[in-house]
Amino acid sequence: MKDFEGGAKPALDGLKAELSGIRTNRPHPGLIEDIKVDYMGQSLMIKQLGSISIIPPREINVSVWDAAALPSVVKAIETSGRGLTANVSGNLIRINLPTMTDERRAELSKLVKSTVEQVKIKIRSLREDANKRVEAAFKAKTLSEDQKFKTKEQIQKSVDKINAEIENLLVGKLKEISE
Repeated sequence: MKDFEGGAKPALDGLKAELSGIRTNRPHPGLIEDIKVDYMGQSLMIKQLGSISIIPPREINVSVWDAAALPSVVKAIETSGRGLTANVSGNLIRINLPTMTDERRAELSKLVKSTVEQVKIKIRSLREDANKRVEAAFKAKTLSEDQKFKTKEQIQKSVDKINAEIENLLVGKLKEISE
């Protein structure tokens, strides 16, 4: 049970992080803060090289602390695969988010659903592994039949709870994309 929960929590946290990086119609720091930047031989995230601020309705500003990092940050933003363009003004990088087309919304919805499905598959795999360990313990006579069924029931309840949370994340993200 502990092994299952130990594997499921990082999968769920990873999903939350990945969904926060997917663009919606509203700008938010999570869209760019974890983009990796090669700077002085190190791989750093944008949030480690400058401060990120949001200017409603569709602008993200990055104030880079070191002017030498500016070109690296701009390059990282533009090559991140998120369809963003950076405009430089002194030590400030402005990212204007264009309005999303219906085609792009459909594309992002498909990406979100695919990402969620991958996590669900991982959770099912973790459940199978946990159930196999329970069966092995039962065959080795370290668990009684009642304990086996109770443990499997606990595992399934945990899976149901995680799947409900995943479904809530999916619904929320799809709602954000459609706004």
